[in-house]
Amino acid sequence: MRNKDNRSVRRQGKGRLPAKAHSARPAQVTRSRAGSTATPGTPEEAGPQRVLFDREGERPAERLPLILESSGAGDFHLIDTGNALKLEQYGPYRIVRPEAQALWRPSVGASAWEKADAIFTGDTDEDGMGRWRFPREALGETWPLSLLGVDFLGRFTSFRHVGVFPEQIVHWQWMKQQVEAAGRPVKVLNLFGYTGVASLVAAAAGAEVTHVDASKKAIGWARENQALSRLERAPIRWICEDAMKFIQREERRGNRYDIILTDPPKFGRGPNGEVWHLFEHLPLMLDICRELLSPKALGLVLTAYSIRASFYSIHELMRDIMRGAGGVVESGELVIREAGLEGESRGRALSTSLFSRWIPE
Repeated sequence: MRNKDNRSVRRQGKGRLPAKAHSARPAQVTRSRAGSTATPGTPEEAGPQRVLFDREGERPAERLPLILESSGAGDFHLIDTGNALKLEQYGPYRIVRPEAQALWRPSVGASAWEKADAIFTGDTDEDGMGRWRFPREALGETWPLSLLGVDFLGRFTSFRHVGVFPEQIVHWQWMKQQVEAAGRPVKVLNLFGYTGVASLVAAAAGAEVTHVDASKKAIGWARENQALSRLERAPIRWICEDAMKFIQREERRGNRYDIILTDPPKFGRGPNGEVWHLFEHLPLMLDICRELLSPKALGLVLTAYSIRASFYSIHELMRDIMRGAGGVVESGELVIREAGLEGESRGRALSTSLFSRWIPE
């Protein structure tokens, strides 16, 4: 809430984590590049933003560095990496995509790479556009896949992605375990939810899910995946909206969630031209996410891709945001382990992203 001269008014801690965990003072308003106050995720002319809280209390305990490793699951495994490329198995298809961190030479023979069904060519930047080449035979745009008991569609997109980020399997397994072990209804918020695989994993485990993404195409794809997984009756809200706008409205409404997953891009635009810059807007996003955690929250998970930063940067931010909440913040990297042609060997680990996760233990 704000008074007329734009200064924040402290709110009461109704319906949240214990009062000690939410003892906070408004901090300085973040400034846009033009020097005016602007709501992150909205055009500058939208007006002043909700301010950051100056949190009080002890910072949570820490566990780091923590390496969370996936070696594949369901229809996916990483076959090999090297020469700035990765060779992956997605269901029936063997795929080659750029991977700048694969500085070494491949382990499997050249013949395995030559049998790829699809090869992405073009811009090697994570968000760069390109095209797919099909050296063996023309393939359809989509094909069925399954992970953690959820069925979904793979798709050859111009941004080299295929509809799932398999390194996050470790987060999804953790979430699935939390939901199943809770013994009570669990509400999950999935921000920047993309094609909905995480949302479907949560719903299949019994959670009530709110899925938010600014892309109409991604929401449409997620609904296709819901039907393919036979989860049409699952309690999932599909929200096509700018994530920052949505969470600020949820905060004003007093809505709360037990688990929040947030997977923001380095840069993005909302459906109405809203602008997202991770380094500028992440602190406020996490600050609001903390306010959205229920009194019996199970976790807040942040994943960060393609940024020039150490995991310490998001680790220390998460600990500051969660001052007074107790629990522990564990941070590090997500990696995928090479598994060879048959998916059974143990090769090198490929780092994919940074993460930070608060849990109430």
